[in-house]
Amino acid sequence: MGRTVVVLGGGISGLAASYHLSRAPCPPKVVLVESSERLGGWIRSVRGPNGAIFELGPRGIRPAGALGARTLLLVASLAMDSLCRGVFAGNSRELSIRSCFPSLFQAEQTHRSILLGLLLGAGRTPQPDSALIRQALAERWSQWSLRGGLEMLPQALETHLTSRGVSVLRGQPVCGLSLQAEGRWKVSLRDSSLEADHVISAIPASVLSELLPAEAAPLARALSAITAVSVAVVNLQYQGAHLPVQGFGHLVPSSEDPGVLGIVYDSVAFPEQDGSPPGLRVTVMLGGSWLQTLEASGCVLSQELFQQRAQEAAATQLGLKEMPSHCLVHLHKNCIPQYTLGHWQKLESARQFLTAHRLPLTLAGASYEGVAVNDCIESGRQAAVSVLGTEPNS
Repeated sequence: MGRTVVVLGGGISGLAASYHLSRAPCPPKVVLVESSERLGGWIRSVRGPNGAIFELGPRGIRPAGALGARTLLLVASLAMDSLCRGVFAGNSRELSIRSCFPSLFQAEQTHRSILLGLLLGAGRTPQPDSALIRQALAERWSQWSLRGGLEMLPQALETHLTSRGVSVLRGQPVCGLSLQAEGRWKVSLRDSSLEADHVISAIPASVLSELLPAEAAPLARALSAITAVSVAVVNLQYQGAHLPVQGFGHLVPSSEDPGVLGIVYDSVAFPEQDGSPPGLRVTVMLGGSWLQTLEASGCVLSQELFQQRAQEAAATQLGLKEMPSHCLVHLHKNCIPQYTLGHWQKLESARQFLTAHRLPLTLAGASYEGVAVNDCIESGRQAAVSVLGTEPNS
């Protein structure tokens, strides 16, 4: 009887892990468990009344480097014409990140992520190849998306996984993990349980820490120390408005505004998603010490509060003083892991415990080695490689 691998978490990391497991020459039985009713995690796209696309999470993926190429290779391998036709590069490919964000250029080259992440270098790895990758290189894409929004990617992955026999369980929060006498896991769900030879956890480290059995207490302590912060995302659309500047967007130093992290100029990067009639789209990211203080005080975090703060920022910083024609507000609780001082020691401690006790558990996701979409997809791939003991088919 073949092995069973249970993947916890249906975000992009868990989907990527399941994808690569399913493409092994002799794939194990794969069960993907997601606590909510939808897959994709923080990747979520909403269509507005005029057909405009609003991204509630990540909005563009960078094709640069081996990780960016691997993500494009995954997209191409899904073999869905509608998906591949939907790939388009933003107009900002004509803009130089070195020129638009000179202070961030070196960090991006070294760490692969500009915003809200502290990553290690990827090192030299062979560059994957496909027609889509060659197109991205030839046209010098800076970032890419999908015409229907980035959520098309997890949706396509789910369709692919189902076609390859992966069991996808939605609305099934995990209540606990326990080790059986024979070394297998018992994964306790709300109304049932699963048995697994191996578990890949693609849920936040702090959530996993609460599910581990007593004999894994040292691992739980290391994981519980990996914290995350919340971000409020406010999507705004203005009819007949124009930006005073061009570019991807701008960051706001905390010394100037403790609550506004930055504003993304969505219409500059992807005007194809502006709808009909087209309207100017921007996204205001709120967080920082302002949001942390509000959360700690127990203050009611209303949509009106975030909308007002976002509109004030758009008016003050971009001159968008009119009322928006459309507005979406979403508070993403604990969505950005914080790689604080000593983070890598926490990871090493977790790895040493897993190795010493030969636990059939592999960690994946944004809690560990990168918060960007490419990093999360790569962490899922690496988790699958670890379980399989070999590279799966691309």
